[in-house]
Amino acid sequence: MYVNALMRDLDRECSVQSLEPVSSIFVGGGTPSLFSGDAINSLLDGISNRLTLSDDVEITLEANPGSSDASRFKDYRTAGVNRISIGVQSFSNTCLTALGRAHSAVDSCDAIDAAVSAGFDNMNIDLMFGLPSKDSSRTLKDLSQAIAFNPQHISWYQLTIEENTAFAKKPPMLPSHDDICDEYEAGQILLTEAGFSQYEISAYSKQGRASRHNLNYWNFGDYVGIGAGAHGKKASSEGVVRTEKIKNPDRYMQSALSNKNIHIDRLVTEEQLIGEYMINVLRLKNGFCIDALLANISKLNLQKHFFKCIDSACSKNFLERDDRWVKPTPLGYRFLNDLQLIFL
Repeated sequence: MYVNALMRDLDRECSVQSLEPVSSIFVGGGTPSLFSGDAINSLLDGISNRLTLSDDVEITLEANPGSSDASRFKDYRTAGVNRISIGVQSFSNTCLTALGRAHSAVDSCDAIDAAVSAGFDNMNIDLMFGLPSKDSSRTLKDLSQAIAFNPQHISWYQLTIEENTAFAKKPPMLPSHDDICDEYEAGQILLTEAGFSQYEISAYSKQGRASRHNLNYWNFGDYVGIGAGAHGKKASSEGVVRTEKIKNPDRYMQSALSNKNIHIDRLVTEEQLIGEYMINVLRLKNGFCIDALLANISKLNLQKHFFKCIDSACSKNFLERDDRWVKPTPLGYRFLNDLQLIFL
């Protein structure tokens, strides 16, 4: 039933906009690895029947170790999934418990082994640093264990406590800011020595294995989102439009199957565009082309504001630029939130 709702959703997207050939598909959010192999096969068949897929299309599926098993991974691979992302977070049971994760370190290792046995040769492992742990070397132990599995990609990001969440009401004791910085620097060295290159603030890949989906997203590219709570972005003659689908899965499915409205569209104004663009592209280590943003800004006062922000960031040694390209400095990367705030 849910796959049928997804196809109704995609049919609507195809009817209201012209979709380019698809170079990446990302099946994520929640626990998509709870889907059967047949369901994923139906989903991908439905997409390929409606859209043109590039010959080397990247098809990623997110998996939580506690919801994965070897037979499903083999079925996903047979269905056409060619990249898998496993949400390990940590190989420490103590840390996993503190994070409220349902899986164990053994579950993570079993899931990774199952993915390799199923034939996946493009695998991402999700890890965190800045975790609640009395073991000051925990971060490097986690990274070393992940590297030993020989993944092609590692997503390594800092634990943050979001406001107004259950986690925020009773937060664990986290390392100091200085200790977290030490973890980050030591981890950077370890990843580099293991042959990983950082291309985005939390993404590291082997040669040629950067996530195509991630790169499109952070480069402010267009994408279609189908499913409960899915987001999309498209450039139109009116400007940049962001789309959000109904979050509740039952309401989403009922509305989609009965051809009722399932989305909210929001036009991004030129005033908002600078902030949204910079929040995305400043995450990329290689930065961005100035012309790419200015092509979407017609108001002279906004262009002046943009260059004023660039100058301010450069004066703080957060950015470096030439005539066309801008990229974060190591200091700007380390204080990315402060850098982004300059443009908001």
